Amino acid sequence: MNERRIVITGIGAITPIGSGSAGLWAGICAEKSAIREITRFDASGLTCRIAGEVRNFQPSDFLDGKALKRLDRCSMFAVAASKQAVADAGLCLENEARERIGVCIGSALGGASWAEEQHAVFLKEGARSVNPALALQMFVGAGSCNVAIELGLQGYSSSNADSCASGTIAIGNAANAIVRNDADVMFAGGAEAPLSPLCFGAFTFIKAMSSTRNAEPERACRPFDVGRDGFVMGEGAAVLVLEEREHAIKRGATIYAELAGFAATMDAHHMTAPRPDAECAARCVRQAMQKAQIAPEQIDYVNAHGSSTRLNDVTETKALMLALGESAARIPISGTKAMLGHALGASGAIEAAICCLAMRHGWIPPTLNLDTPDPECPLDYVPHRGREAKLNTVLSNSFGFGGINAALVFRRD
Repeated sequence: MNERRIVITGIGAITPIGSGSAGLWAGICAEKSAIREITRFDASGLTCRIAGEVRNFQPSDFLDGKALKRLDRCSMFAVAASKQAVADAGLCLENEARERIGVCIGSALGGASWAEEQHAVFLKEGARSVNPALALQMFVGAGSCNVAIELGLQGYSSSNADSCASGTIAIGNAANAIVRNDADVMFAGGAEAPLSPLCFGAFTFIKAMSSTRNAEPERACRPFDVGRDGFVMGEGAAVLVLEEREHAIKRGATIYAELAGFAATMDAHHMTAPRPDAECAARCVRQAMQKAQIAPEQIDYVNAHGSSTRLNDVTETKALMLALGESAARIPISGTKAMLGHALGASGAIEAAICCLAMRHGWIPPTLNLDTPDPECPLDYVPHRGREAKLNTVLSNSFGFGGINAALVFRRD
């Protein structure tokens, strides 16, 4: 990423702890979990009955009547976060060459929850009652397409469904588009709306989600804690405005950070279990640092994937120790999913936004519920309370089902 440098100039976010760049950061600084009992559907028959829901989202704040009828919740999240990002970046699209602005939005499930809802309508009321927009919203690319349509963006566009690494990979793909000179500005991130009976239930069936703390939901997600018993699902979106640096400077944009490195690797091991030796995940981190041309000792903070699952947290710890060497012991690391849940394909984008905000505000978010650190996770995971710190270089990790690994390196501009 040396030929054309990429900077982050805008952030939009729809999350359980707050919306917009200011709302997201206020939620992080509150150091409280937004995980509660599910209200979106009756989860009484499931072993996990808690989630990180976005409770105060008003689609009409971002979409007109026609779009409200044809977009599903996942695409609504993507469009809303993108419109927030436009405002946050101070980007006047009317003054830009639309063919030089593109979109990359990732999502693990896309419109699957809406398809599930419409299938129930089909079974109960017949084909004539199904929303005719179903075919246009159930595919993963709907998020990117709807953002492009709503904002009139005609440049490079792509989508991905790379499980829990989707948002991170979307940001990396968008950065590469700018490097290739296919675009000057990219909207990039992830969106997810998976809270429906079958989509949610599917993850309980494979025993991936927490099932022992339904009575105290805010304490259920506990990354790197010895008592963790699975992840807690969430929903939401985050979209970042990526710009070629000279383009951003020319228009007088305020810069959050430079995106200096991106890498992705594959475990090629198992659909749900990470590779035990963590070598492929470690190689991903090393490659991202190499592309950013930084050494481990230059990293000031790591936002971990920190899913709160038995296997992932240990493997991520191994990966960081392999990739960062002796520096791993001194670098503060935190898992922010304990605050808002695991929004699957949107999680990496939300965490990238958190990294940029942490750099701007000079504050490291904590890992909530880290009461008894797992002996197999012996690093500094910033328990309970955040810390003030000047952050010049930050690493963000995402590790997804299927063995997909992705990492981003942000640097102070």
